[in-house]
Amino acid sequence: MLRSCAARLRPLLVAHGRPGGARLTSTFSFEEVTQKDHALPKPSWSKDLRLLFDQFMKKCEDGSWERLPSCSRHSVQRFQNFTKAFFSGSIPVKEEQISQAKFFPRSFEDGLGFEYAMFWSKDEKRIVCLFQGGLYLQGIPGFLHGGALVTLIDTTLGTHAMLAGGAVMTANLSINFKRPMPLCSVGVINTQLDKIEGRKLFVSCNIQSVDEKTVYTEGTGLFIKLEPGKTLV
Repeated sequence: MLRSCAARLRPLLVAHGRPGGARLTSTFSFEEVTQKDHALPKPSWSKDLRLLFDQFMKKCEDGSWERLPSCSRHSVQRFQNFTKAFFSGSIPVKEEQISQAKFFPRSFEDGLGFEYAMFWSKDEKRIVCLFQGGLYLQGIPGFLHGGALVTLIDTTLGTHAMLAGGAVMTANLSINFKRPMPLCSVGVINTQLDKIEGRKLFVSCNIQSVDEKTVYTEGTGLFIKLEPGKTLV
């Protein structure tokens, strides 16, 4: 299944996400980010999420970490560029529909779905995703739906694979749920690149509580680097 986040193309990395900093260059495609950046604090963010965000923004000041911007929509031009580069002759959706399509993790109103921000350390070769799950992501009463967590895991692992290997697609995910995660609580996803074998990138992660005392979920992903004219296998 095509994951939108995995369509991000290297080397179009983000500029430093600092207040008043340089322009944002989209990690998602071929253009500058001209839409709203959703990876910034909002009124719907909890105190814990804001505190973590501020801590990582401090780490960005010396260049050891970068904040990754995130938009909710992709232009027709981005769609055309991506399909032309990797899926020539295969148009999955009409172009006139693209302007109405939203990136799934960003498709909810503020506070109801996922609120998240990702930070990338090139030196440490890892991503940290800070997030909270909103009221529309409930599974069993009072807890986040497991499928919602898988969505954010796929998004975060896919972003890491993209940064390591260029445009990729998800080939396999393996998820182990350790403990249910309370609705509206704040979690931290830590990723690591385990190995690269040809076009295959293996990435893993866990989801922890803010105090790092509880592991909610662990996951591994296999991503395939996209190359023009080649299939996933």
